[in-house]
Amino acid sequence: MSSKSIKMLFLVEDNHGDARLLREMINDQGDRDTEFTHVQTMGEAEKYLAEWKFDIILLDLGLPDSSGLDAVRRARAAAPHTPLVVLTGLDDETLAAQALKEGAQDYLIKGQIEARGLIRAMRYSVERKTMEEALFTEKERAQVTLNCIGDGVVCTDIAGTITFVNLVAEVMTGWSYQEASGRLMSDVFRILDATTREPIPNPMELAINMDRTVHLPSNSILIRRDGFEIPIEDSVAPIHDREGLATGAVIVFRDVSVARAMAQQMTHSAQHDFLTGLPNRMLLNDRVGRAILLAPRHLKKVALLFLDLDGFKHINDSLGHPVGDKLLQSIGKRLVDCVRSSDTVSRQGGDEFVVLLSEMEHPEDAAITARRMLHSVAEAHSINDRDLHITTSIGVSVYPDDGIDAETLIKNADTAMYQAKENGRQSYQFFKSGMNVRAVERQSIEENLRHALEYQEFTLHFQPKINLKTGDITGAEALIRWTHPVRGIVSPAQFIPVAEDCGLILPIGIWVLREACKQAKEWMNAGLPVKTIAVNISGMQFRNEKFLHDVFAILSDTGLDPACLELELTESVLIKRADTAVSVLQSLRARGVQIAIDDFGTGYSSLSYLTKFPIDALKIDQSFVRQISSTPGDATIVTAVISMGQSLKLRVVAEGVETLDELTFLQRHGCEEAQGYYFSRPVPAHKFAKLLETGIREAVLR
Repeated sequence: MSSKSIKMLFLVEDNHGDARLLREMINDQGDRDTEFTHVQTMGEAEKYLAEWKFDIILLDLGLPDSSGLDAVRRARAAAPHTPLVVLTGLDDETLAAQALKEGAQDYLIKGQIEARGLIRAMRYSVERKTMEEALFTEKERAQVTLNCIGDGVVCTDIAGTITFVNLVAEVMTGWSYQEASGRLMSDVFRILDATTREPIPNPMELAINMDRTVHLPSNSILIRRDGFEIPIEDSVAPIHDREGLATGAVIVFRDVSVARAMAQQMTHSAQHDFLTGLPNRMLLNDRVGRAILLAPRHLKKVALLFLDLDGFKHINDSLGHPVGDKLLQSIGKRLVDCVRSSDTVSRQGGDEFVVLLSEMEHPEDAAITARRMLHSVAEAHSINDRDLHITTSIGVSVYPDDGIDAETLIKNADTAMYQAKENGRQSYQFFKSGMNVRAVERQSIEENLRHALEYQEFTLHFQPKINLKTGDITGAEALIRWTHPVRGIVSPAQFIPVAEDCGLILPIGIWVLREACKQAKEWMNAGLPVKTIAVNISGMQFRNEKFLHDVFAILSDTGLDPACLELELTESVLIKRADTAVSVLQSLRARGVQIAIDDFGTGYSSLSYLTKFPIDALKIDQSFVRQISSTPGDATIVTAVISMGQSLKLRVVAEGVETLDELTFLQRHGCEEAQGYYFSRPVPAHKFAKLLETGIREAVLR
């Protein structure tokens, strides 16, 4: 089952900085539809909770008017059916554990919260609360059902002869009233100990002799007349006359088959995922612990495989949650088919699965299983007469090499899974110790990125584009630079991929576009000869539904002529959704905005797509330009791209020109424009203004 969508989130937190960080984490994980309500005291919280219903509550345990377990109890009293996640300090884990006993679903330690973990904790808490409510409802229903079922009743006289049997007792014993009446209790009401199979002493005699109410042992079974066995429970009491003397006894008994089966089912439900029926995290952790204990005795290894589905969210959002649920069930069955009966396939929630491989001979055995799972998951899933295709990425950790407890092994397998995704998805990756270092570094960059815009740590540098015939500067490409107060200069190669992964590329991209247009307008107002400003657009930006609105709004706000703006997109960005891309590009061109294909030659490079897209320029990737003089094949590619551009009446711009030989080659073959270190490195705005004033014609026309 897909994670329940969190639409209404209620945060009780008196620290504005912590509240802002939590809001940003949630937004940056793609949950932008979440309505975020924030109060600072428990008093305010109780007023809100009395009037509004929320999907989840995040509660700080250190509020000014309530702290610790008192805050938890007040929150539970105000919203007993709402999932609760508590926020606590590093030294308060004992308090957090007590909060779980008071009804909280989970806890997070301040200072150790990261975006993916926050979202996962909230969604798991919602799922856990849903399961708890379902189990409670199931238990209540069972209790009401049992209360409504008529009990069997049998009465005897002082000698143990049956004097009365009701309809339920007739059915349960197989004896009608007429047949049972006058017979000894032991003939009709045969009961055994289910474990020993020995007869249980007559409870009627016991009640009469002890002159008080007694009960059968808890594991008693009734042997019906036809030999069928029914587990029962009962209450036996003596019947007295007016003088208080025992004259007989009455037994009230009931069939507890349903109750016992339901108890077993409830135990099963508490340890299994309610959608797929697979073991849940609690049962998995228990089995991992047992596997770790047994492994050294048997000289074996244990492996954990952490699986995350590639593209499941798109299927779930586009085809609906019922389809997504069936797909998860199909995947769960296939994973079970890939392992031995001694192994465990567990669903962790959402689209994540963890597989325990116990008693392995060699770590390579995990690789064999991982490859089998990659292939099995990738095969078409027939859901509602539709063939669905999906892949998975797998991270592998091995005991004892990568951890000696379940938590560490799962964490390291999770880390390895993300490395598999970075390596191209639909692959598996064994955990390596260096991955934690990279994961921590990436997390640090992401955390710092979240404040970079707010703290004005970004700047733009500009690299000139040169007309190779006249030597004139025809325009500038805007390139973002990040100077962190502690890290110093952070390379775009480091932070741009992180920004794309966590969604920060959207606000950063808007900032770059706005600043570039504003700067170009300032140069033009100053009479400087800049004709166009080029801005790189990421795939996430281009596919965002507000992209066109943002571009046109920025042009309107800055007053820049749309014809002076050139947007650079890679081939892969356009090809992924070609039909939609054509529509967006046509809207841009209709307003005068120019379009350039960046890094041309490294992607699809399809002539049919070039003729389909309304574009103005091709930019030859610098990797080809740098090899002009040393690699004949790349020189041929450059020549072909120039000829293609000329045939299609497109401007051709060579990137990364660094030597006179490269410049000469490009001029000789009719390349129209170029940029690169040979002319100028990217420079700040004031230095670029100087270049516009002085020009760099000599470098071109020498």
